Amino acid sequence: MGESEVKVIGKWSSPYAMRVKIALRIKSIEHEHFEETLNPKSDLLLKSNPVYARVPVLIHHGKPISESLIIVEYIDETWSNNNSPSILPSDPYDRAIARFWATYIDEKWFPSMKSIITVETEEEREPYYKVMEEVVERVEEAFGKCSKGKPFFGGDSVGFLDIAFGSFLGWLHVTESLYGRKVLVEAKAPSLVKWAERFADDPAVKGLIPDHDKLLEISKPLQIKWRALAAVGKKY
Repeated sequence: MGESEVKVIGKWSSPYAMRVKIALRIKSIEHEHFEETLNPKSDLLLKSNPVYARVPVLIHHGKPISESLIIVEYIDETWSNNNSPSILPSDPYDRAIARFWATYIDEKWFPSMKSIITVETEEEREPYYKVMEEVVERVEEAFGKCSKGKPFFGGDSVGFLDIAFGSFLGWLHVTESLYGRKVLVEAKAPSLVKWAERFADDPAVKGLIPDHDKLLEISKPLQIKWRALAAVGKKY
């Protein structure tokens, strides 16, 4: 596999771009990485993803694929016969359930974390913490059913749902540092706490979770940006 055949447009701090990196590592696929600045957005990004103009984008043989979970599925299907573990479950029902929970996480988890960083008061943060606590409760239960007693949602190895949820661990620790409140705690989610440790230490993931101090450093300018966008949104 030549490096020019697979390219990734990503951003070091993006949990969505991290998903693609994990999937490519699981499949042992060499690729060329393009670090996106986003300010301004590169011509390559705008050309490759003109609809959303956001990372990540996988370019395979010159053809771009956008949206992280779609890319992960594409990687799993395209390199299904290279003696690497499958990312999605082989059973159609299990596959559908994994997709369901991945979509649920994308709709509930990161938007709530982003809102916690964006709003200004503890009172404003409270409803978003409630959403995150509900997600933890539901995903803790889902882990028991999906893992079937094994170390990961995907069974013996990191799979689709592990990637979908685990990609946010870096930013979860940032919110904990900023506001001193944890939502992933052993008293409420003992299985997920242990899973998070295994996930971070797994060879498919180790070294890919962004550095905590660097994420913390960029959280302030992001907070200013998100608050400005929220203020504009309130005017309309």
